[in-house]
Amino acid sequence: MPAPTADDSELAAALGAWFAAQARDLPWRRTRDPYAILVSELMLQQTQVATVIPFYERWLARFPTVDALAAADEAEVLRHWAGLGYYARARNLHRAAQAVVERHGGQFPRTPEEVGALPGVGPYTRGALLSFAFGLRAVMIDANIARVLARLADVQTPIDSTAGQRALESAAEALLPADGESARIANAALMELGALLCKPGEPPCLLCPVKRWCRTTAPAELPRKKPRRGRVALAEACGWIRSADGALLLEQSAGPRWRGLWRLPLLSAPPAGEPLDVSRYPFTHHEITLQVFAAPPPDALSPAQRWVQPEELADFALTAPHLRAIRRLLDVAPTSAR
Repeated sequence: MPAPTADDSELAAALGAWFAAQARDLPWRRTRDPYAILVSELMLQQTQVATVIPFYERWLARFPTVDALAAADEAEVLRHWAGLGYYARARNLHRAAQAVVERHGGQFPRTPEEVGALPGVGPYTRGALLSFAFGLRAVMIDANIARVLARLADVQTPIDSTAGQRALESAAEALLPADGESARIANAALMELGALLCKPGEPPCLLCPVKRWCRTTAPAELPRKKPRRGRVALAEACGWIRSADGALLLEQSAGPRWRGLWRLPLLSAPPAGEPLDVSRYPFTHHEITLQVFAAPPPDALSPAQRWVQPEELADFALTAPHLRAIRRLLDVAPTSAR
């Protein structure tokens, strides 16, 4: 079934009027600075708005310009990202800033090809920069927009398939006004509609400003996705190692999972006895069980290890699962060596 199109001026007017009345006042909506918009878009990937806002504001206070971020070292970048998770986003943001400075003299490029060539900038982020920063007509499809488009156009194909992605792009192309500034408002309105009304499950369709153009009769069933493959279970054994003066031994990861971040030292095998702390966390296609065991101090530290006093932990970019375990154990663990 074909998507509704922006040729119907009433649809565009309805979206725009609803957005003007209902849109949230978010800090990244008050700027057209492509750097600030890029920061917000990468932070918002897989992270809720309420969580992002304080991180976004602190980040821009420390790295107010693309030049400031490009000049920072990776350790400081990761430390300021700590708590948001998915640290590849921070590395990509850092690399993108360096690319803007080195390739473009500190000025963000404006062509789809050049924007898309920046590290960490995929099709959605490219569209967001072109649309929100530069007011250019550009398709951008995040999870919220995908859900709205799938329902408006009654897309029955799984949206995480190639055919489904093409169907969404076709629906977006048909929907966006020709004028770049109007398209910017339409993109923002579609995203906000998905965030506030057209949510997963049974949406409140009677409140929807574009319900008269919606093609689906079963919104709760859309969007469709391919069956997920099961997560692979992994175990991770780490040591809870304290010095006589209460310092905690940390280790900087060199592996692909937490490269450059600090964590509790990995143990080659779980020691005898019960773990002090057990927690589980997902990571890509894995479900990881983190077990923390009491362990003695090593005879000598490796170059990747460091003694850290509890009050110094804020100076280190710790992985979120390990930081949570440390906070739990610091409430109960003695300060003497184990």
